[in-house]
Amino acid sequence: MSVTVDDLIRDARRRLSEAPHGPSTREALLLMARLLERDEAYILAHGEHQLEASEIQRFQELLQRRLTGEPMAYVLGAREFYGRQFRVDSRVLIPRPETEHLVEAALEWDLPPEPQILDVGTGSGCLAVTLALEIPGARVTAVDISLGALAVAQANAGSLGAAESVHALCIDLVCGLELETFDLVVSNPPYIAPEEAPELSPEILDYEPTTALFADSGGLAVLHRLLAAAAEFRPGCPLMVEIGADQRAALTAAATDRGLEVRRVIHDYAGIARTLVLTRPPSKS
Repeated sequence: MSVTVDDLIRDARRRLSEAPHGPSTREALLLMARLLERDEAYILAHGEHQLEASEIQRFQELLQRRLTGEPMAYVLGAREFYGRQFRVDSRVLIPRPETEHLVEAALEWDLPPEPQILDVGTGSGCLAVTLALEIPGARVTAVDISLGALAVAQANAGSLGAAESVHALCIDLVCGLELETFDLVVSNPPYIAPEEAPELSPEILDYEPTTALFADSGGLAVLHRLLAAAAEFRPGCPLMVEIGADQRAALTAAATDRGLEVRRVIHDYAGIARTLVLTRPPSKS
């Protein structure tokens, strides 16, 4: 008995609609597009296409992964960020739309020609690669404590044409770096308090890397380390960081205590203060 694209999509939609974590039935179409390496328009126009047994088995494997709650980005192996497709898997955090505010803030900053940029906790490399491609002549140092994450970041740099502009290093935060050489520092660090774990969806808690999600001291531990490191930045070099909800006041106070100026606060699409832009002012003579 022949099985068509429409047959599988119809069955997948039904099964997705019954899944307890509430995935979208549109995901059936996306899974088929991933299987056949075609776009959605092609899938919709070729519903009568008959599938091979191996293709049917592969589709069912992809569908089952999604039905058990694995994030769609991991199942598909990619997530769009700033108009580009980035490879992702369970070694890295899935890029979020709100992190694009860091890119926008960087592009609006008055940087010198061929700037030296540092991306702390690069993960998939979405920030490092995007900045390398969007800023002419930029040289980006992408650091992460996870070798697995760096492998993903390097793969993305290679596939997206930024291999020559992005240099990956496995270090703990900024240890050993000559911080005064950078013109811009960006970071999307872990900022969720461990005690908030029960509030996260299973898709996040059970699949995304905990080291990229959680930080001690109410989620502020890594951010405080970045603020401390900013003392070594060249005066005027901006530190652009993503922060958690309700962290703005505490971080603003901590930054002020360290002699940093809050130059800008950017709110995400939900109206939450999500990005801080800080600088160390020139020393007064």
